[in-house]
Amino acid sequence: MPEDVLFVCEGPGMNVWDDAWGEQGEDWSGGGGLAKRLVPGGAELGATLYELERGNFMIFHFHHGSEELLIVLRGRPTLRTPAGERQLDEGEAVHFPTGPAGAHEIRNDTDEAVRYVVAGIRATPEIVEYPDLKKVTGQSRHGIFFIHDVEEDA
Repeated sequence: MPEDVLFVCEGPGMNVWDDAWGEQGEDWSGGGGLAKRLVPGGAELGATLYELERGNFMIFHFHHGSEELLIVLRGRPTLRTPAGERQLDEGEAVHFPTGPAGAHEIRNDTDEAVRYVVAGIRATPEIVEYPDLKKVTGQSRHGIFFIHDVEEDA
């Protein structure tokens, strides 16, 4: 390899097959899965590795500012979108656009662990809606994070 080649890399590399998950943050949505960031916070790109055991899930939600891409590494998760539900295959990739059309939930209805990566742009500030919980979150890279209850129309 030529010595004049410049490599720019922030932070240590991550291995998606490593089973060391580290300390887990608060699971306020109740999904119960494991997660670890593959890209350090503050970057324009976000990527997180998830693992779901049977019955674990990523709650149904959609982003107002960030598109996402899901890539299934292991297992057969069930994907729920506004169009319905279907089981994904290993290696399958699914794009979620911003807004209600990109709403999605991932859950594991099988007896084998499901492992997948979700990557996307990190818009800031960002609003995320959770229709099943009747909540929205707001966050920015400047330290703001809030959870707000959404009232039903009368």
